[in-house]
Amino acid sequence: MSLPREFALIAQHFRRLAGPGALDLSDDAALFDPPAGRQLVIAADAMVAGVHFLPDDPPETIGRKLLRVNLSDLAAMGAAPLGYLMTIALPREIPDAWLGRFVDGLAEDQARFGLSVLGGDTVSAPGPISLSLTILGAVAPGQALRRKGARPGDKIWVSGTIGDGTLGLAVLQGALPADGAGFLAGRYRLPEPRLLLGAALTGVALAAMDVSDGLVQDLGHLCRAGDCGAEIEAAAVPLSTATQAALAAKPDLLPRLLTGGDDYELLFAAPADADSLIFSCANAAGVPVACIGRFVAGPADVVVRDATGAPLALSRAGWSHF
Repeated sequence: MSLPREFALIAQHFRRLAGPGALDLSDDAALFDPPAGRQLVIAADAMVAGVHFLPDDPPETIGRKLLRVNLSDLAAMGAAPLGYLMTIALPREIPDAWLGRFVDGLAEDQARFGLSVLGGDTVSAPGPISLSLTILGAVAPGQALRRKGARPGDKIWVSGTIGDGTLGLAVLQGALPADGAGFLAGRYRLPEPRLLLGAALTGVALAAMDVSDGLVQDLGHLCRAGDCGAEIEAAAVPLSTATQAALAAKPDLLPRLLTGGDDYELLFAAPADADSLIFSCANAAGVPVACIGRFVAGPADVVVRDATGAPLALSRAGWSHF
């Protein structure tokens, strides 16, 4: 008797992703031994075609992005990756070649980041491709970075560069011809989880999260968790060369850069006198960081100041599904 297509797909494509605890993907659940003396960190993210990625994106980049946005959640807590569970819902007409390339991308990043699949589910659905991944990581007890912890007077830091992801989406949609289009598209399709930086910041940063829904909106989450406000300087927000060029050609892009999302950089609070420690952590991780403002006493509002010191008017703070 031949295997039902679901199990044939698992055998053909997903079994090569499985680690020891996955039991060759032949059982209903995995067996997992947490590292001794470590706390588990668990996060989940979903991606839907037409919402989180473009339907014609290369399948291998879709698989890698799915894994990376979850790895970014671990980075934001200073955790190291251990493994993941994945559920995918695919239209029946998706060809095997698409699935093979999707798994190729996952296999590439599994090798790069040192983890493997533990299990999951594969179903057919009439709607767009829908993907969900639950990731497991570990951190020393009591050392996980949290959103809560920022205080008035603490400095606001961000890693990497901001705005590349949202401009990359615009480039891929044909809405923004830009120098460095390939770089920007790559930043949208393949965010870089800052795992080494997150781990280095444990015991140094006071609060942290990753920038997924827009710098201003996500900074607002840190403010609400810390019961304080924030002020940032637009000119201090780090921009890539490609994004600087796009902004010079079209200055009205600035609000989009600050609120567009898909950056997956680390946003964190640190004491005002911790600059040397922060730069040491950044150098050890090989990731640039920039101080962009301060947390202030008052309501949990984020004020962005322009070059003159005046508040910058923003029509929205960031991305929201609802």
